[in-house]
Formats: sequence, structure tokens, C-alpha cells
Amino acid sequence: MDQTESPHPYDLEDRTLRFAKAVFAFVRTLPPSVANIEVSKQLVRSAGSVGANYIEATESLGKKDFLMKVKISRREAKESRYWLELVHSGPDEASAQERLINESVQLMKIFGAIIRNRQS
Repeated sequence: MDQTESPHPYDLEDRTLRFAKAVFAFVRTLPPSVANIEVSKQLVRSAGSVGANYIEATESLGKKDFLMKVKISRREAKESRYWLELVHSGPDEASAQERLINESVQLMKIFGAIIRNRQS
């Protein structure tokens, strides 16, 4: 997932939505197994929560509420990375898996920077 895929590359609402949609598409390509089914459920939840919590942050009632929601977004991005690393993809899906892991790390860094800037 690179910044050229969106006409608004720095719009975090759009970026987190694209991340969730890409994760959902990736999950549909996974080989079916008991482990993948269970991990996929967790992955879908955490990937969707990244953007949902960021949207809540932008509608927050104050600085403290904003920071809490952004911290949750960062935590959900970190959890998504965990599930992405744990899921077993086939060789055809490996590059998509790596791109999604990279995007989750990038989102974690962005949310971390927002938290640091707002706390100072």
C-alpha cells in the first residue's frame, strides 16, 4: 500500500479505511485452516478498529479523549501487525502480507507521532 493509491495520501481516515479493506481482501485469499479462520477473525476486528477509533478521535470531546482514541488506534494497528505475522499465507499472498505488515507499522508510527506531539 503506497501513498499514490489515494488522491488524499495524508488523510488518515481514508488511509485507515484502505488498510481495513486491504486486510479484508487479503483474508479472503488465505488458505482455509482452523488456525487461519480463528486468526482471520481477530485480524478483521483489529484492522477495522484502527480507523473506527481514529474517526472517534477526530470527533473527541477534548484533548484527553482524543489522545485515548489515538492510543487505541495505535494499539489496534499493533495488534493487526501481530495477527498478520501469525497468519499462514500461501506463496502467492506473501507479498500482500508483507505490504500489510508494513502499512500497520507505518500507521503505528503515525499514531505514535500524533501522541507525542499532542502530549507536549
